[in-house]
Amino acid sequence: MNIAELVRSIVETIGATATVKSVFGEPVTTGQRVVLPVATIRCSFGGGGGSGAERDGDPKRSGGGGGGRVVARPCGLVDVSPEGARFVYYREPALVAAAVAGGFLLGLAFGYTRRASRSACRDCGKSDSESV
Repeated sequence: MNIAELVRSIVETIGATATVKSVFGEPVTTGQRVVLPVATIRCSFGGGGGSGAERDGDPKRSGGGGGGRVVARPCGLVDVSPEGARFVYYREPALVAAAVAGGFLLGLAFGYTRRASRSACRDCGKSDSESV
């Protein structure tokens, strides 16, 4: 098997197994409503090979190898009903927590600078309305 055939075989194997259906199963049907899972699937792979020249009577040697990775994460779902279809996005809790923490820290920083500017205005004898 040459390198091109090896790569083609790896791509076909990954492509056949890396599907939303293989991660989440079949769509769910309840009455007139159908729920379709949606996922982001990332595939990466690599491979290589080489051969050496005949040397000092030793025969020519060759070798190769490869590997890959497939990551599937839920992204959301499509809810299909007689009223229409809608996409429901799953938010990652870590990203939401980071956004909330960032907003809290920005609020603290803004409050601190506002308080510092107010005290500076009081020190110079101006009112808040004159300083703005």
